[in-house]
Amino acid sequence: MSLEQTACEDLKAFERRLTEVIARLRPATVRWRSTCWGAWLWLADPLTTQQPFLHSLLNHYFFSIAALVLVLLFMCGIHRKVIAPSIIASRTRAVLKDFNMSCDDTGKLILKPRPA
Repeated sequence: MSLEQTACEDLKAFERRLTEVIARLRPATVRWRSTCWGAWLWLADPLTTQQPFLHSLLNHYFFSIAALVLVLLFMCGIHRKVIAPSIIASRTRAVLKDFNMSCDDTGKLILKPRPA
C-alpha cells in the first residue's frame, strides 16, 4: 500500500469519526417538537381565551408537562449541548487550517488547494 493510499484512508477515517462526534453531540429534537405541538393545541383551543390561565393549563396537560420538562432541561444545561457541535467544528477548523483543510458544520472535510 502506497503512502498516498494510507493518507487517503486516514483522512476518510478522521472524517467519519468527526462527523460521528458532531452528530452525536446534537440533542434530540423530540422534546422541542412535543412542546411546540402542545403549544399549538393549547393556542388553537377556542376555550383558552375564555378560561383563567391556570385552568387552561390544567386542561392541556400535554403542553404543561412538555413545557415543564423543557424548563427543567434548560435549568440542567441542555442549552450548552445545543451549541457544542458548532464549538467543536470551529476548533477543528482552526486546527485544520495549518494543513490547508477545513470542515463544514457536519464534520465533512474540505480540502483546499496547496499554496504555490
